[in-house]
Amino acid sequence: QVHLMESGGGSVQAGGSLKLACTASGDTTNNRCMAWFRQRPGRKREGVAAIYTRDGKTYYTESMEGRFTISLESAKRTVALQLNSPKPEDLAMYYCAANFQSLCGEQWYWESKYDYWGQGNQVTVSS
Repeated sequence: QVHLMESGGGSVQAGGSLKLACTASGDTTNNRCMAWFRQRPGRKREGVAAIYTRDGKTYYTESMEGRFTISLESAKRTVALQLNSPKPEDLAMYYCAANFQSLCGEQWYWESKYDYWGQGNQVTVSS
């Protein structure tokens, strides 16, 4: 069993920066695809970025590349998401997710690929 604990959410001013973290505990010895998703008010959940723990290969939703940075920390047990110059429209609940069954692949944003989810972390961006 794996547990994902998120941290780092809160309020940030537009143009500032904010870093979210997701730490995995439990049986984490296998390589996995770790991803961040978000759900903005009134919208469906969407993929932000993903990273494969074995080689650090990253994937981004095209519209978010450059504004978000995903990385591995703490001996690959933590996946971070840096929000660079966030905008008010980045206000959302951010979720991390883990897929132990396959590589991230080009369809990394399919929610059905993920076995475990964090509890969600609210991010508010003020203008």
